[in-house]
Amino acid sequence: QLQLVESGGGLVQPGGSLRLSCAASGFTLDYYHIGWFRQAPGKEREGVSCISSRGGTTNYVDSVKGRFTISRDNAKNTVYLQMNSLKPEDTAVYYCAADFALGPMCVIRQGLYNYWGQGTQVTVSS
Repeated sequence: QLQLVESGGGLVQPGGSLRLSCAASGFTLDYYHIGWFRQAPGKEREGVSCISSRGGTTNYVDSVKGRFTISRDNAKNTVYLQMNSLKPEDTAVYYCAADFALGPMCVIRQGLYNYWGQGTQVTVSS
């Protein structure tokens, strides 16, 4: 059974940090681009970042550039999202998703991603 499981969410004060993990089971992530997406209360799900299958390419939306870093450890079948300088507007459920890598570069576009995790809640509040 192909599965993605996110972890690492929680409650953090503004300016704090969290590291989210996305672990795969039932398949190897080596052949997949991985994206992180988020959905805030009352809003549509939006893209955050993506990393190519070999880790050579990363992309970020403007709102998180310079604060978030995506990385992957294919040996551990896991992708990470390091989130620093968190803001209240980062509060959302964060999802990871996998896109079979037909090309060398990832794209932050939800429709490309076939496998999704259940999400992990991130709350930024004082």
